[in-house]
Amino acid sequence: MTALAPILIAGGGIGGMALALALARRGIRSTVLERQPTPALTGAGIQLGPNGVRALQCLGVAEALRPCTGVPEAIEVVAGASGRRLARLPLGAWVAARHGAPYWVAHRGDLHAVLAEAVASEPLIGLRVGFEVAAVAQTPHAAIVADATGDRLSGPILVGADGLWSAVRGALAPGSAPRAAGATATRTVIPAGEADPLATRAVGVWLGPEAHVVHYPVRQGNEIAVVVIAREPEAGQVRGWDAGVDAGRLQHRLIGFHPNLVQALGRHRHRPWREWTLYTLPPLPAWAHGRIVLLGDAAHPMLPYLAQGGALALEDAVVLADCLQRAGPDAPAALARFQALRAARARRVQAASLRQGRIYHLAAPFSWARDAVLALAPGAWLMAGYDWLYAWNPPGRPPSEAA
Repeated sequence: MTALAPILIAGGGIGGMALALALARRGIRSTVLERQPTPALTGAGIQLGPNGVRALQCLGVAEALRPCTGVPEAIEVVAGASGRRLARLPLGAWVAARHGAPYWVAHRGDLHAVLAEAVASEPLIGLRVGFEVAAVAQTPHAAIVADATGDRLSGPILVGADGLWSAVRGALAPGSAPRAAGATATRTVIPAGEADPLATRAVGVWLGPEAHVVHYPVRQGNEIAVVVIAREPEAGQVRGWDAGVDAGRLQHRLIGFHPNLVQALGRHRHRPWREWTLYTLPPLPAWAHGRIVLLGDAAHPMLPYLAQGGALALEDAVVLADCLQRAGPDAPAALARFQALRAARARRVQAASLRQGRIYHLAAPFSWARDAVLALAPGAWLMAGYDWLYAWNPPGRPPSEAA
């Protein structure tokens, strides 16, 4: 494929940048088409389990990101109303030894910046900013994409890595559309010195029937990323990631939580909190058709309860690049193989994430049973239940011992 025109990648987010790098590592040229005039380096925190870190290692950017990450020692699950710790699931050295890669937490902007820097230094990758996909077509020999001005590009393959509201998916599966999941997420980042009692070396998860709160250290522990995920069946639909939220709505979502948590977040209620609506996507009949394929949230958006959206996009990028390298000029066969390799895993993670969210938001008396199990079960045993998720390895590498 090196001699062909560049593969076209719609979307310069985590998935699109990762795919461009994965292709370049295999000697394959690509052009990333990003609709924003400048790639966005903002966003929330991101959790990267061993599967996500392993994908970054495969891309050659893990060491560049490492100085920006936090390495939490555990996941601490807390009863939201009482503040009582229910369980401590080991991370740190335990998960690194078990899976051969660490569990990292980072600021999404830092991850994107590392990917963007690697892309900018790679001669096999081109970047077109300000290119918003408006039309998609294909012939037996090429995929064609145009923006609103009529500017057209063609390549051997078009990859839709353009997220939940994918324009490429609209061309591939015209009847598909995201559906509001009846929940919202609200995020901010707080200086660690002002974040007591949240400034710990752990991923904290506070459980309540109508909402849960997650927090963890980023940027070498200097900041604490916080997200409040609330059940709101009647919430208005926010399509972006950066809608503002007023302090009153934030406080309402914290009703019923322990005063320590409410006060800690209340001190920062006038910070720039941003919210977005959570969405699901009905299963697509296919991720690929001819010379067009979808990747990451464009194909299989994830609810955030397992913190796997970014990691699955990174996995997709590595696997798709491997399929394209192996298939040579037979692009449709490569894309079909990609879907065959990835669809079942994506469905399993989606289902597990949905189930996790239901468990998080159980109301009494079911929450009593949940809390009893968490309090009595060994943390390592609970964490071993995610071996199937974290033991993923890039193509050509043996599975980790815990697989």
